[in-house]
Amino acid sequence: MNTAAAFADFRTYPLISALVGVQSLADRILVKWADHRVSPFHHQWLRDNCPCPKCVYTVTREQVLEIVDVAQNLIPSGASVDIEGCLSVEWEDGHLSRYDPGWLRAHAYDDESRAERQAGKPKARLWRSDLQLPVFDYQALMNDNNALLQWLLAVRDVGLTQVRGVPTEPGSLKLIAQRISFIRESNFGVLFNVQSKADADSNAYTAFNLPLHSDLPTRELQPGLQFLHCLVNDADGGESIFVDGFAIADALREEDPEAFNSLCEIPVEFRNKDRHSDYRCLAPIIALDALGQVSEIRMANFLRGPFDASVEQMPKLYHAYRRFIAMTREARYRVMTRLNPGELWCFDNRRTLHARNAFDPASGARHFQGCYVDRDELLSRILVLQR
Repeated sequence: MNTAAAFADFRTYPLISALVGVQSLADRILVKWADHRVSPFHHQWLRDNCPCPKCVYTVTREQVLEIVDVAQNLIPSGASVDIEGCLSVEWEDGHLSRYDPGWLRAHAYDDESRAERQAGKPKARLWRSDLQLPVFDYQALMNDNNALLQWLLAVRDVGLTQVRGVPTEPGSLKLIAQRISFIRESNFGVLFNVQSKADADSNAYTAFNLPLHSDLPTRELQPGLQFLHCLVNDADGGESIFVDGFAIADALREEDPEAFNSLCEIPVEFRNKDRHSDYRCLAPIIALDALGQVSEIRMANFLRGPFDASVEQMPKLYHAYRRFIAMTREARYRVMTRLNPGELWCFDNRRTLHARNAFDPASGARHFQGCYVDRDELLSRILVLQR
């Protein structure tokens, strides 16, 4: 990185291709690269992204310039590749901007550069019943940042991981969750105990089976990651079941596009109420991101209110809902295994649906602890570790 061309974040950008030429047009500058790519940059975009200390506070790397404070028709009086290989632009008002070529290439918005960036973004690795479960060692994750990064990448891309060798003392889960970031507290606490109890305020705290679901679909933002740590598991039954909700949504989009669209477009209300709280959220079962890719599954039949849709939509919603749940029951999608003491699950709660078979509390003790960490914290920790 050229220190004279500081830019407004803490990352570094490799020099993929050197700048070899500049051409000024009426409303933009054409940058020519050594690999023959040509990238246009509009004058307003360049001025808006000036990285100099007058436009970006060097301590926080956050922008202080607001583009409205610059003349809309501002044009350069000169533009060139300087001796350090940076794009140097002198504006008519006398302001000087310099852009590191690595940063500039990473943010170029010509069609080829945008397609290249999109192709390089991490993609979910969809899985079915033949999943090769990513397994990690607790001590390695606690002491080795490289091992930690590999775990977090697996959580991000696969959405289901297991950690072994975890201490079985109550509260041990907190330490490994905090290797990512702070824990998200809910009405169930910071750490919650998954045990059968007579005064249960959730079906999770009973002994009967739980169908496939995401946790807290009643919240505007469902928790991103869920941890389940086994302290004791002497009871008969209680096997964990998982499906990749993204894989099912992908198959549904291919096999029944109308049903897929219904689950994306028709909102469903989820409700979670007890003696002291009443949470409700109205949202589609399948959420898409800004690029049209599946980004979230919201599902818990035992927390669902009555459907509220138009007369025309109601049959479509029921068809789609039945189809989706039926697919989650197909053996081709399901991974089932028993969690042993000292093992924990860490999975993407907004992607990987989880279930539990019924267990017999009279046959032995069963005690799990769980917690949540938001997906944003996972992604932030990955980026910091990758620097």
